[in-house]
Amino acid sequence: MEPKPNIINRVLQFDHSLRQFAQSLTPNLEDVNDLLQDTYVKVIVNSNYYKEDTNLKAWVCTIMKNTFINNYRRKQKERGSVIQTEDLYHLKDYVSDPSNTADMRSCVAEINKAIVKQQEEQRQPLEMYIDGYKYQEIADAMNISIGTVKSRIFFTRKKIMEELKN
Repeated sequence: MEPKPNIINRVLQFDHSLRQFAQSLTPNLEDVNDLLQDTYVKVIVNSNYYKEDTNLKAWVCTIMKNTFINNYRRKQKERGSVIQTEDLYHLKDYVSDPSNTADMRSCVAEINKAIVKQQEEQRQPLEMYIDGYKYQEIADAMNISIGTVKSRIFFTRKKIMEELKN
């Protein structure tokens, strides 16, 4: 598909505003440049979806915001996967991750201890949820209602946060 004529030139008129918007989403200059580039590519690829006589700047900003959110979620998923071992849970860490510090490992260890201390019927839904199971899958596996699963996860998280407040 060919991009709509002149859409690129029209979008480039907003470059300064788009850069400021990207900087409001992330303080890292490299991430700002990557976000701008990804946004421009998506604008070109999806230009046929733009409806004339609508706010072009808002359309581009929406693309940028959604791109940022999707990238953020992808990074969080990569950084925060949990691996079950015999009786402990360890946060999967990456050598390139700057947050992989002694403080971070200490925090993760505290969280794991707090999780392990919970009663089995409260802990199991949370552990399964952390492992990536959907609410319905947890409900089916534990033979309880989906509402009970959500409730147990919510209250177990709340209890753990209270314990870790200090």
